[in-house]
Amino acid sequence: MTDTVVSRKLTAIFYADIAGYSRLTGSDEEGTHRRAMDALDFTTQTIANQGGSVLRYAGDAILAEFSSVVVAMEASIAIQNELHNQNAGVSLDRKVLIRIGVNLGDVMEDRGEIFGDGVNLAARLESVAKPGGICISSAVFDQIDGKLDIALTDGGQERFKNIAKPVRIYRWQPGPGSGMTSEQMASSEFSNSNHSPVKADYSLRPEKPSIVVLPFANMSGDIDQEYFSDGISEDLITDISKVSGLFVIARNTAFTYKGKNVDLVELSEQLGVRYILEGSVRKMGSRVRITAQLIDGATNGHIWAERYDRNLEDLFSVQDEVTEEIVTALRVHVTDAERRRMVKKETENLDAYDLMLRARELFLKFTVEGNLDAEQSLRDAINLDPAYASAYAELARILVQRRNHGWNDTPAETLDEGFRMATKAVELDNSFAQSRIVKGFVHLWRHEHDEALTELDAGLALDPNHADGHMWKAIVAGFAGDPEQGVQEVQIAMRLNPGSPFWYFFALGNACFAMSSYKDCVAACTKAIEKNPNFIFAQMLLAASLGHIGMGAPAEKALNECRRLNPGFSLDWAKNLIPYKSKEDSERFSTGLEMAGLTN
Repeated sequence: MTDTVVSRKLTAIFYADIAGYSRLTGSDEEGTHRRAMDALDFTTQTIANQGGSVLRYAGDAILAEFSSVVVAMEASIAIQNELHNQNAGVSLDRKVLIRIGVNLGDVMEDRGEIFGDGVNLAARLESVAKPGGICISSAVFDQIDGKLDIALTDGGQERFKNIAKPVRIYRWQPGPGSGMTSEQMASSEFSNSNHSPVKADYSLRPEKPSIVVLPFANMSGDIDQEYFSDGISEDLITDISKVSGLFVIARNTAFTYKGKNVDLVELSEQLGVRYILEGSVRKMGSRVRITAQLIDGATNGHIWAERYDRNLEDLFSVQDEVTEEIVTALRVHVTDAERRRMVKKETENLDAYDLMLRARELFLKFTVEGNLDAEQSLRDAINLDPAYASAYAELARILVQRRNHGWNDTPAETLDEGFRMATKAVELDNSFAQSRIVKGFVHLWRHEHDEALTELDAGLALDPNHADGHMWKAIVAGFAGDPEQGVQEVQIAMRLNPGSPFWYFFALGNACFAMSSYKDCVAACTKAIEKNPNFIFAQMLLAASLGHIGMGAPAEKALNECRRLNPGFSLDWAKNLIPYKSKEDSERFSTGLEMAGLTN
């Protein structure tokens, strides 16, 4: 046997990989393979044209080297710019984006290949690059600084598995249209948790008529009837949201104005909507009085107003009349299918309906006690009306919430029951958007990503204004390895719901984590926790991101919050709960928690 001579050299190491290849092939195997091969062929040719050498292919990954760091960076930028141009106008589910990592390191050369920590670090840099972007080490930055006129973002210190010391990283990203730009996702404004990285320009109103339904005032003289007036408002929002020709602000944002005297013209400008519906509800024994008025936010002028004095049993017909008056006044085209969905009620049993309204209010407390009380109210509603589809859907959501927060001792059984309830809701009425969306939500926690997206898409087709539906689609996309789609859905959700509750920022943080944008994830999760410090998912994701960044003290604080919220919190519990589709993403999450200091 002949001894092989191993030599060493300093070289610029290039490592590239296709982002989300498994996800893309799952939806279009042959088409994706063809587009991926075209991208890799172009990458290979560019490397050769710039004087580099391809040393190895590993599936959809390329390892190459250059004698010059400047040339390696120029080649990387040329590759990403061209692919960026090729992707212009291509739908997100067909875009082939690659990540590139570039490092300068001392490597071993053997049998025409290179080995060592320098190569390992280049691969690690590629793994944290954003799709369509480049991530480089500080060694590369020091060599190209002042030689290339390019914009780089300081990514801070990053800890990598099997790399002894933290590495300072820098990022490059092409211009608008490549996904999330460096300005959106790495700006100093985003680092301020008082701001959202996803912004909507509310001065640009939607092309279709836009409206916000303010919470109807409770005029009953009994604070315990507050849930009833809130329920009327929420049902009106749900009904008009089914009309595709309207843009409807979500309940969560509308209810931030509850009990406040607001200037309606200013409100119109703040939310970027033209019309405002406001009113009141007075419940008196078996009678109910509802007043409603539609206002033009541009002029503060009244378009329509009406008062309804009816028996409680006529409540649902009053809601139908108000909805009809709105679409008529705004001259909105309503399809026959939309009209049928608008007037279709889930139950004729007022007692069951009353229990549903109470359950909604209890659910929004996000506490163990509120969850249990809401569950009992819904079970009582189902006993009164076994065909009440929305009661089954809400019960499914509450059961999964209890399981996910560690609020019971039988998580597997609770998730199974949640799935049965969601399935029952869809079986009873598959034209009810909330049932389809809740079933998609349950599929996610069963690690059934494709089924989750199918149900969510079906729900959003029935109710395009369902802000939470877009938010859940964003979360599923992040867990399924499609963070670009996740960001797009968060943008839609936040425009429909400018008040953006805490779980929207978790959805954004989840997409950032999937992109290995850990600082951005920290900012988003921090915002979620500011809004609700008891949301364990944001605390876990915050801890994992801080672990990757190497911020030990705040990471430990986040872990302690997780333990406070769930005394049974452990690494195994977290790994089993978080529904990543790919093993690599799951391992990156658990590695972050380990770096934060979590053990079993």
